[in-house]
Amino acid sequence: MSLVNLSHVCSHLQNASLARLGLTSIPYTRMHLSLSLLLQKQGFFSDVKLGGPSPPASCFPPGLRDDSRYSGHPHARSVAVEKDRETALSRMVMQRATPEQLLAEGFHKVDVEWASLYATRTPTQLQEEGVPVEAMGLTIENQPLELAPEEFADPNDLDTEGVVTQANRASRRLWLGLRYWDGMPVLRKAQMISKPTKRIWLNSKELGIVVRGGRAGEVKGMRQIGEMMAVSTDRGVLEARECAERKIGGMPLCRVW
Repeated sequence: MSLVNLSHVCSHLQNASLARLGLTSIPYTRMHLSLSLLLQKQGFFSDVKLGGPSPPASCFPPGLRDDSRYSGHPHARSVAVEKDRETALSRMVMQRATPEQLLAEGFHKVDVEWASLYATRTPTQLQEEGVPVEAMGLTIENQPLELAPEEFADPNDLDTEGVVTQANRASRRLWLGLRYWDGMPVLRKAQMISKPTKRIWLNSKELGIVVRGGRAGEVKGMRQIGEMMAVSTDRGVLEARECAERKIGGMPLCRVW
């Protein structure tokens, strides 16, 4: 168990909330996953997704499209393509359809021209090179595409959402959706309790004192509104109130409010 990495995660989550980010990521470890799921259960996170260096497509719910036929999510790194463009590209790549055939079938001219421009690239090149996106008068280069999975599935793709293998383990990240209420972040503070150089252990009776607002040794009581404390036990990472109720002791990791 690396408390050094957990300390970095707490600082990152606090800074991400202060910056009003809607989505952020942390390195994937079992302890980080357990803590993230606990925070999601407590209402601090809206989503916890396991993915690669780029956020998985499931992090972005479908929204209204703009005039450029791209996703209406300005913060999204994955660009979703409209169905007619995606279909035109699939037809030209997989079925060798000509632009004239697509125009005769009713495809829009702008979609056929777009598909013709990228039909010569392989699916892997499309994913790596991406396409330029025009937003607010600026051109953003190399935006990765979200292609049709049944036609463009790559058997060598190691960036599958929710899958951990020996080959992609080092690149796995947890993508966290931060929550806000009335313009303010739900997660405002995240502070470590046990330190890498000084680990603290509390029994169930001492955790009960801390939960009720009292002080147990060097650990202050929980007096903030909405505060929770994550405790590492032999049964996983649990909330301090649950530990006191089930009479389980452990090492308090951090407190979040």
